[in-house]
Amino acid sequence: MLRTRILLLVSALVLVVIIFNLPKVVVDNDPDKLDKEGEVVENTQQSGPVEEGHTPELTKNDQARANSLKENLRLAKNTEKSLIFADSLAELYLKSNKYDSAAKFIEIIAQENPTEENLLRAGNVYYEAYGFAMDQNKQARLGAKAREYFDKVLAKSPDNLDVKNKLAMTYLTTSNPMQGIMMLRQILEANPENENAIFNLGVLSMQSGQYEKAVERFSALVEINPGHTQGQFFLGVSYLETGQKEKAREQFKLVKTLDDDPAVQATADSYLEEID
Repeated sequence: MLRTRILLLVSALVLVVIIFNLPKVVVDNDPDKLDKEGEVVENTQQSGPVEEGHTPELTKNDQARANSLKENLRLAKNTEKSLIFADSLAELYLKSNKYDSAAKFIEIIAQENPTEENLLRAGNVYYEAYGFAMDQNKQARLGAKAREYFDKVLAKSPDNLDVKNKLAMTYLTTSNPMQGIMMLRQILEANPENENAIFNLGVLSMQSGQYEKAVERFSALVEINPGHTQGQFFLGVSYLETGQKEKAREQFKLVKTLDDDPAVQATADSYLEEID
């Protein structure tokens, strides 16, 4: 129930999709306790209900265009034309939210022309695909691909905190999730007001049932940025989970003033009805 409601609010936020599919284990992100511590297979003909059932199929015209572009890519006689066809295929699949298929062609561009921009694009699209993958093996493969390209970006721009945040999140579904937690802590050491890192740690606290810690995280976040709708919403959920119903009520009312999107309004209303 909670997972479904949260996904309604932040369906475009890959982070939440990743986190709420993690195993329900406690990952202690208290700073005082930290020291304790292949290639994408393209599937354009059929989307399984688990992995990609939420994404639309290519239209008949788009499928025909994809087939034509693939043939052009196969027959291309120089790199410049190959990259043009690969880019067109990537954009075609992105339009239908088929991130794993798009990533395959963006990777061709990044390998042929490994500029920082192209490497970042590859990492970001693999990260999107990783977030939507429900199958654990596929998720692991896509996460590894995202890390590969994010590492290359950081080799060129080691202070890119946005990339570091995403890189950290890919570690959370590996055998060493603490590495991701520690990376997020390092980001906050470098920039104590980094909203992405605070948000990520807050959602991790929720995922592992540490709602009191989540209240601390999201309270800090909305103090920095009162207009952070997701932060305000999750603070409300965390208040509710810790029995602070009146504070939760005020949070959900606040969320309704911050975003008039029907899905946000409906989600906030459902919580308000539950409290009443």
